[in-house]
Amino acid sequence: MAAVRVVWLRAILGGLLLSSVVSGENAAQEISKQSTQEGGLSDYWVFRLFLNLAGYASIIIPAALVIKYIKNSNILEKGGLGHGIIYTMTKRCVYGDDEEKTSLEEGPNIIVPPKTKGKRALVLVICVAGLQGSYLTWGVLQERIMAHDYGTEENSARFKNSQFLVFMNRISALITAGIAMYLLKQPRHLAPMYKYSYSSLSNILSSWCQYEALKYVSFPTQVIAKASKIIPVMLMGKVISRKSYEYYEYLTAVMISVGVALFLLSQGEEGSGSTVTTVSGVIILVGYMTFDSFTSNWQSEIFKRYKVSSIQMMFGVNLFSVIFTSGSLLEQGGFFEALWFMTRYSLFTFHVSLLSLCSATGQLFIFYTIGEFGAVIFTIIMTTRQALAILLSCIIFSHPVTLIGMSGVGVVFMALLLRIYASSKAKNKKVPSPATKMTDVVTSKS
Repeated sequence: MAAVRVVWLRAILGGLLLSSVVSGENAAQEISKQSTQEGGLSDYWVFRLFLNLAGYASIIIPAALVIKYIKNSNILEKGGLGHGIIYTMTKRCVYGDDEEKTSLEEGPNIIVPPKTKGKRALVLVICVAGLQGSYLTWGVLQERIMAHDYGTEENSARFKNSQFLVFMNRISALITAGIAMYLLKQPRHLAPMYKYSYSSLSNILSSWCQYEALKYVSFPTQVIAKASKIIPVMLMGKVISRKSYEYYEYLTAVMISVGVALFLLSQGEEGSGSTVTTVSGVIILVGYMTFDSFTSNWQSEIFKRYKVSSIQMMFGVNLFSVIFTSGSLLEQGGFFEALWFMTRYSLFTFHVSLLSLCSATGQLFIFYTIGEFGAVIFTIIMTTRQALAILLSCIIFSHPVTLIGMSGVGVVFMALLLRIYASSKAKNKKVPSPATKMTDVVTSKS
């Protein structure tokens, strides 16, 4: 009977792989037709989101049924899968590792920089330059790819597949995390692997909304809206983790709301064309903030319960993100569509490659900066980056910003700096653990 169950499990996995390949081949036959057609359902973001969700469901539902069957049948305890590699992988995916964990203090084994003030200041300058360079370049490329055409006026086209960009960023982050796990000591991994799939799904949906929103709103509008995600994060924390917040956190949340409202009103008065704030853009940005707030809160729960390292979290989340996005892209023919676009527009290929590289190098600077200088210094650097990103976008892509809009930006960043100052004072009373220091900064970097 156990042998029959093993065959059944393998048949399900094989069927899923075969269906994805066949779907991808069928979709490839339609690429040439789709590339020459204008309009249609694919131009509506709701329809594209539905296709993505259907692709994720084709992976999640069968996997959930298999996990439920394994738990209910106790097939591992009964020895139905033997004790080889299949048993080990299934156990770690469904149950995790129940062996005694090692201390986080025993790893990662990061080389400590020199402690002299001059050399430490130089290291900080390098970290600031690395973070600013990586993510400012990433922001410019993000807007260039999603909001502007490629090619000449006579033969121009705009890349529309946001999910492919999410896949490229996730696979580069997965490779980066894998290399880091190989080079640096890690604590014993106790969390069931499937637990990462929840935050992975919300993470790729928030990233998809982030790219998709640029089709309807300007990049400065998106940055301001992302700064206001503190509000849904607080609400989600109340619902998921029953968290309580200090008075300064509510005050800064209100200040951010006022600043965002001023900025959006100024855009509505002065903006025109495809980059003006639209109803669709606002809805997508709300979706981004909702999914992203769930991601950080769910990961916080995993950090607290299983004591995983940030690199393990990065690897687990990006592993499932690659599985979900690649499966959905194969079913929709997205890989073939992107390949066609890349062969036709070499500049697009360069931009996508550089985008993924900036995302991966940015992750490395994130971990190193937080590990050496703390979360407060890192937050100040990244808050400054958001202000510079707005300025850079306005200069390069000529976004109009009124006096009211600039006032709104000023209120938002004043609230963020006030929040950083008050938070640093509060943390003097309670020092966070190494795992929780990185909770909110490894989840939403594209």
